[in-house]
Amino acid sequence: MLIYRHIVAAIEAMIPKYPIIALTGPRQSGKTTLLKSLFKGYRYVSLENPDYRNFAETDPNGFLSEYDHQVIFDEVQRVPALFSYLQSKVDEKSPETGIYVLSGSQNFHLMERITQSLAGRVAIFKLFPLDNQELQRAGLLAEDYLNQMVKGFYPAIYDKDIPSKTFYSNYIQTYINRDVSELIAVRDMRLFQNFLALCAGRAGQLLNLNSLANEAGISQPTAKAWLSALEHSYITFQLYPYHKNFNKRIIKTPKLYFYDTGLLAHLLKIQQAEQLTADPLKGAIFENMVIADYVKQMHHRSDLSDIWFWRDSSGNEVDLIIDQGLEKTIVEIKATQTIMSNLLEGLGKYEAISDEKITQKILVYGGDQVQSRTMADVVPWSRFRVGN
Repeated sequence: MLIYRHIVAAIEAMIPKYPIIALTGPRQSGKTTLLKSLFKGYRYVSLENPDYRNFAETDPNGFLSEYDHQVIFDEVQRVPALFSYLQSKVDEKSPETGIYVLSGSQNFHLMERITQSLAGRVAIFKLFPLDNQELQRAGLLAEDYLNQMVKGFYPAIYDKDIPSKTFYSNYIQTYINRDVSELIAVRDMRLFQNFLALCAGRAGQLLNLNSLANEAGISQPTAKAWLSALEHSYITFQLYPYHKNFNKRIIKTPKLYFYDTGLLAHLLKIQQAEQLTADPLKGAIFENMVIADYVKQMHHRSDLSDIWFWRDSSGNEVDLIIDQGLEKTIVEIKATQTIMSNLLEGLGKYEAISDEKITQKILVYGGDQVQSRTMADVVPWSRFRVGN
C-alpha cells in the first residue's frame, strides 16, 4: 500500500527550478519509495551497493558520464568525493533542471557535502516517518492516542504490516547502532544502548546533560557527542526555550524529544497501550508525540515557522510557541480527555507578561472533539496541524 506523502507537492514545485533535488531523513522513513514513485523515469543507483560505490570512488568522472542525466543517487553521502564532480556536471548543463536526485540518511555528512560543493544548486527536503494527517488520509490513524503512541509512525509498520515490536527491535540493531558507529567511535555499544534508553526516559523533559552523563556512566563531552549523533541520525531533536523580551527568570535549557514515539515506547519497554494507562511518563510521551508530529508536518509542507517552548522559574509553561513573524500561536498539550480550566493557566500567564500579539491559543488534548472556549481553542491530538 502506497501512502501519499504531503512532501510530494513541495518537491514537485522545485523540480523545474533546481538542477538537483536532495531528500534526507531517517532510515526507513520512505525516502526510496517516494523518490522511485515521484521520479519514475529516473535510473536508481544505491551507493550502499559496493560495486556502484567502488565505481564512483575510483572513477567519479566516468561514473557521472555513465549516469549523467535523470538519476537518483541513494545514500550519496557514502562517496564524499562525488559532490565536487556533481557540481561541475550540473554547471556544464546549466540552466537545465531536474538532473539529479540525491538521498541520504545521515544529516551531518550529507549537509556538509552539499554546503561545501552544491550550495545554490540544490533544493533540500526532509522526509520523516508518517505524520497524523498522512495516516488519517489513508484511514490508518488509531482511534485513541495510547495505541498510536505505542504503534509508532514508520511506514513499514503499515504498508508491510510488520509488528511494532519486531520493527523497532530490528531498527535499533540494524540502523541506529550502525549509523551511530559511523558518526562517532563507540567502543562499548551496550553502554550506548543504555544511554539511548536513558534519553527515552527523559523525553519531553528539560535536558540536564550532566545528570544524563552521570547516570549513563560517561563523561559530559561523550554524552554531548552521542546526543549529536542521535540528532544527525534523525532519532532525537531538541526544542529550545523562547526568551525574547523576558527577564532572567526564564528557563534557558532545551527539552529533548524523539521523532517517533513507537521507538520511544520500545526503548521504555512499553509494548501495549494498556501499559501507558497509569504510567507516569504518559503525559511526556503524549507531549512528545504532538510536538514531533508538528515538526514532521512543518518539514513535509516546507513550513518555515520557528517553534519554541517557554517556562519560567516558577514552573509556568507553554509547551509550544509557533512563531510566524507577526503571528504567534501558543499551545498547551495535555494527555487528558476531560478539559478543566486550570489546564489553560500556562497560556494565560504567558499572555499576561508577553508584549507580543498572540493570534491564537490552543489546547491539544487526548479527546476527539473540537471545542471553542473563551480562553483557548480546544483541538484533539489527531486534528492539530500546521496552519491550525
